[in-house]
Amino acid sequence: MAGRRRWITGTTAAAGTAVLLYFLPLFHVVPLEQAGQRAAAAAYDPVAFVERFWTGQLIPGAARAVDAAELVAAVQQDRQLARETHGRRVGLGGAYYYFIAGSGRVVAVDRNSVGLALCDDQQQVQVLLEAGPIFGNAVRDGTGLLDVNDFANSQDFNALAAEINRRIEQQVLPALRTGAVIGATVRFVGCAEILDEDTDLSPLRIVPFLVETP
Repeated sequence: MAGRRRWITGTTAAAGTAVLLYFLPLFHVVPLEQAGQRAAAAAYDPVAFVERFWTGQLIPGAARAVDAAELVAAVQQDRQLARETHGRRVGLGGAYYYFIAGSGRVVAVDRNSVGLALCDDQQQVQVLLEAGPIFGNAVRDGTGLLDVNDFANSQDFNALAAEINRRIEQQVLPALRTGAVIGATVRFVGCAEILDEDTDLSPLRIVPFLVETP
């Protein structure tokens, strides 16, 4: 009888240990590709990435931007053709983006934007440069220089947009607000996100990542 009790006790302990190890294993078998993605995610630093991207790709990539005056004229003539020629879509959503560079004369200034006229004889605002808090993904997605598939997960990609916006707010917009006085000429490079063509095309609202003022 004593032997039977010892056998039952030992069997019960072994079964309990097996159940515990099933739910709390000592190690996990992870495919090498998945392990690599996890390591990359752990090492991902959006601040360092944006620093490299900014100087290595974004500023040099400004040469690819469409001229603002050319784009405004194209939009006025044929919105659809302008979108197909110069616009960029990301995913299946209705939004699309323009990557834009140009210069204009300051004709309006308020707390969160600077209005520019692109023609010397024009007094109407044709372009609005965002000068307040920056939200959204205009610069991340509008340039075409970044691909979500190059990142381990959407969280990293969203962190990238937030860091780009933070850098614009801290390093670009102060100079814009200081130099944007009525009559001054401002050179800019940036991106516009078009969600509603009836409201977002006239004037074009641009998030600038590069500005030059007098």
